[in-house]
Amino acid sequence: MTPPDAALRLLGDLEQVVLGQEAVLRQLMITLLARGHALVEGVPGTAKTLAVRALARGLGLDFGRVQFTPDLMPTDLVGVNILGDSGFTYRPGPVFTDLLLADEVNRAPPKTQAALLEAMEERQVTVDGQTRPLPEPFTVFATQNPVEYEGTYPLPEAQVDRFLMKIVVDYPPEEAEREILDRHEAGFRADDALTYPMGDPMTREELLGMRATVNGVHMDERVRRYVTDIVRATRDDAAFVLGASPRAGVALFQAARAEAYLHGRDFVTPDDVKSLSFPVLRHRVVLTAEAEVEGRASDDELTSLLETLDAPR
Repeated sequence: MTPPDAALRLLGDLEQVVLGQEAVLRQLMITLLARGHALVEGVPGTAKTLAVRALARGLGLDFGRVQFTPDLMPTDLVGVNILGDSGFTYRPGPVFTDLLLADEVNRAPPKTQAALLEAMEERQVTVDGQTRPLPEPFTVFATQNPVEYEGTYPLPEAQVDRFLMKIVVDYPPEEAEREILDRHEAGFRADDALTYPMGDPMTREELLGMRATVNGVHMDERVRRYVTDIVRATRDDAAFVLGASPRAGVALFQAARAEAYLHGRDFVTPDDVKSLSFPVLRHRVVLTAEAEVEGRASDDELTSLLETLDAPR
């Protein structure tokens, strides 16, 4: 198996740019290696955009950013045909990039959010009946503010299910916040990638090679059954009015393989599956009204659910 040296080196660089968010950065890397997309949720100012920008810098890939607003139209994402002297000419939208940062995706209306569906699932867009493929490795990192903030729209369930993981960004520890100020005193600027303390970027070929290696990581039949047991248990849990779909099982399977790869293993353990059950499932389950009124969170219910299942040994 190809060692994960390049991925771990990039993770180390990212941790020097985004302080105090090691778990978040690891989940972003897993998303990339598993050929998925990630929904990144956190209050403003917690380095969501910085994390994705630094990741793009460390990968040496084309990077596009779209600020989602209430007046953003679908054609602003996928492009439009423009009539000129010689006929219609297609003008590509910002979705034609390697890494797309959909910033504050829940501030755009559902029609515009839905424009990402085909791009995320099929890695192509269709404009006026003509389909155009997106570049490899096309990946969407969408940020959003928590749902209780005003001026936001809930994402359609069909689109939420397309995200491999929902990554929750919390405030960094006190020590990290102090170091953030020290970094800015020394000249660091979040809007200037040249000030990021990072080494040489990874090549596209290295990333595609690591993705191929992740696809070769073995998952024993007993561990695969554990994945299925977890997903199916969410549908029988009284705290959930909506359980996880079969696509969730595929997402957990692939994410666990990427986690095993980062550990330098060519096989998946039950702990890989269990640790990633939260980011992979938390956005795919819907709590009952009673559970929400009682102040329970999806992660709390998933913790209780996992305790009822026996993991293979």
